[in-house]
Amino acid sequence: MTREQAKIRIDELRKTIEYNSRLYYENDAPEISDYEYDAMFRELGDLEAQFPELDSPTSPTKRVGGKALDRFEKFIHPVQMGSLTDVFSYEELSDFITKTNTILGEDTEYSVEPKIDGLSVSLVYRDGVFVQGATRGDGFVGEDVTENLRTVRSIPLKLREPIPYLNVRGEVYMPRSVFAELNAAREEQGIALFANPRNAAAGSLRQLDPKIAAARRLEIFVFNLQQGALYTDGREPKTHSETLARLAELGFTTLPEWQVLSGADKISEKVAALGDARPELSFDMDGAVIKVNSLSGRKTVGEGTSTPKWAVAYKYPPEEKRTKLLSIDVQVGRTGVLTPAANLAPVHLAGTTVSRATLHNLNFIRERDIRIGDTVVVRKAGEIIPEILESVKSERDGSELEFEMPRVCPSCGHEVVRDDAGDGAAIRCIYPGCPAQNARGIVHFASKGAMNIEGLGPQVVELLLANGKIRKITDLYRLRVEDIAGLERMGEKSAQNLIAAIEKSKSAGLERLLYALGVRQVGEVAAEEIAARLRTLEECMNASFEDFAAINDIGEVTATTLVEFFADENNRSVCLELAELGVLTESVAEPKKDTLAGLTFVLTGTLPTMTRDEASELIKKNGGKVSSSVSKKTSYVVAGDEAGSKLTKATALGVPVIDEDGLRAML
Repeated sequence: MTREQAKIRIDELRKTIEYNSRLYYENDAPEISDYEYDAMFRELGDLEAQFPELDSPTSPTKRVGGKALDRFEKFIHPVQMGSLTDVFSYEELSDFITKTNTILGEDTEYSVEPKIDGLSVSLVYRDGVFVQGATRGDGFVGEDVTENLRTVRSIPLKLREPIPYLNVRGEVYMPRSVFAELNAAREEQGIALFANPRNAAAGSLRQLDPKIAAARRLEIFVFNLQQGALYTDGREPKTHSETLARLAELGFTTLPEWQVLSGADKISEKVAALGDARPELSFDMDGAVIKVNSLSGRKTVGEGTSTPKWAVAYKYPPEEKRTKLLSIDVQVGRTGVLTPAANLAPVHLAGTTVSRATLHNLNFIRERDIRIGDTVVVRKAGEIIPEILESVKSERDGSELEFEMPRVCPSCGHEVVRDDAGDGAAIRCIYPGCPAQNARGIVHFASKGAMNIEGLGPQVVELLLANGKIRKITDLYRLRVEDIAGLERMGEKSAQNLIAAIEKSKSAGLERLLYALGVRQVGEVAAEEIAARLRTLEECMNASFEDFAAINDIGEVTATTLVEFFADENNRSVCLELAELGVLTESVAEPKKDTLAGLTFVLTGTLPTMTRDEASELIKKNGGKVSSSVSKKTSYVVAGDEAGSKLTKATALGVPVIDEDGLRAML
C-alpha cells in the first residue's frame, strides 16, 4: 500500500470509527457488531504504525493508552473548580429557593440535575481539539491526567466545530456494570476490591500507565462551561440550559435527566423522582444539583467564600431496604477466625442485587438480637459488603431461630477456641493443618499488598490445591508452566503469565514478604516499619521482644506475636525455604532516619510544594508517625492553605502548628 492509499484508508477508518462510537456511546444504537468495530480499530492501529507520519493526536487509537508517565504535572485551573453547599432535607432546599427567589423573583428558573458520584475534571480544547485535562485537586491546582482522559471514549478528541478555545467541566465515572466486572476479576486474582465505583474511577484516572486507565472503560458526563466562546458568531448563551444544549451539539455527552423548573414544590418532586430512579441507573449518583439557570442571575446572587450562593447539592441518605435473613454461614479466615455471614433473600440496593451481608462476630449478632428467619434492615452506603442494621422484631412469628457459633471448625472439624485477645468476640480454629486457613493464607500471600502475584486469585489457588500442584506457599516457587497449562481454564498463555508473575514476586522485598507471611497483628504499615528497622528476614527471625517493641507502631501484643511466630519451627522452615528458592529477604526501601522518632504529625490543608502523601512519606522516612486525627498526643499539626477543622482543634488543644517550611526545618 502506498502512502497516499494509506492516508485515504486511515481517514476513512477514523471517520467510520468515530461515527460508530457516537452511535454506541451517545445514542445507544449501534449499527455494527463489536467484532466489526474491533477489526476496524486493529486495522487503523496497524496502518498508523506502518505510516507513523500519518498519526494524529485525535485518532481513535489514542484511547487505548500511550506511554506510561513518571508522575503527573500540576495544572493551574483557569477558572476555579469550586464545590457546592450540601443540603440534607427538603426544608433546607426550600429555604435556599426562597432566599434566592427573594433576590431574583418568584418565577426564577432552576436547573435540576443528577449529581454523578465520580471524579470532577476540567477539559481544555483549542481550535476544537482536546489538548489538556486535569483533576479538580483543591479547585485551584489539579493534576494533569490528559493521557488518561484520552482513553475515555465519551470525551470527544475533536469537536464538531473548531471552537477557538473551550474549557468545560465534567464528572468521570465508572459504569456499574464495568465496576462489577472489575471487582469480579480482582477477586479472582486475589486483589483488594474497590469500595465503590467512585473510588474505582478515581484510582483508574490516576494510574501512571494510561493503558490501565483504558482497560477500566471510564465514561464522562459534561455539566458545565468553565470558559470560552461557544458560538463563533459572537452570540453568548444566556442560560445554563443553553450551554448544555450547545455542548451536546459539539459532541459532548451531557448530563441525563436534567430539567429546568420553577417553584420549591416542583423542584422537590424532581429531586425525589431522581432519587427513586437511582436503582435503575447505569451509574452511581449521590444527590441532585439545583442551580440558578440564568447566568446573569448567578452574578446577581453572587459567590460565597468557598461555594456559590446560586446552587446547592441535595444529598440523598444512604439507601436502606428490608429483606429476609434466610440462613447464616460461617467462613474460616486465614488466621483461623470464624466469621458469620448472612444469606439474604435477594434485594436491589444501591444499584446492585444484594444477597449476602456481613455479621462480624457473635457479639454483633447478640447485641442486635438478629435471628435466622428475621426480617432485617440492610444498608449499603459506599461499602463493598452490605451490613445488617437491625432486625424488625415486630414481624416475628415465633419460627425465628437464635444463631450459635459451631463448636468445631467447619473446614477441618477440629475444636475451636474463644480468642482472649481484644474483646474476646473472636472464635478461632487453631489447627495448623486447617485447609481453609491454608487456602486463604496462600491467597493472602499472593494478594496485591503482599507479594502481588497477578492472576493467583482464590479460584486459581483452589484449583492448584485440588490438583495437588501446591500444598503451601513455598510450592508456588517450584511450579512450572507444564504443571499449570493442562488444568481446567488454564491454557498455555495463562500458565506462562502466572509463572512470570510468580517469578517477578521474588523481588518484592522484605516489606511485602513480612506482610505476606500473615503474622497476626502485622498489617502493611507495621511490616514496612519492621523492615525499615531490621532490614533482613534473618534479623527478624533472631529479634527479641525488646527489639520488636522498640519499633514505631509495634506494641507489646504485636511484639509477642512476632516473637512467637518466628520461634515456631514450621514458620522458620518456611522462611528459610523461601530464601533458598530465591525470594528476596532484604528490605528494598531506604533505611529510615531517626530525626522525627517519637513524634506524631497530622497534616491539613494544601501545602505549597508537596502533596500530603509526599509529606507523609517524608515524615515516615525520618522516623515520625502520621495520624489522621488531632488529639492531645499529637506532636505537631502541619497546616497548609485552607486548613480546616483539624487546625481549629489543634489550636483548642494547644498542639503546636507548623507550616511546610517548619517541617523542612525540623529535618
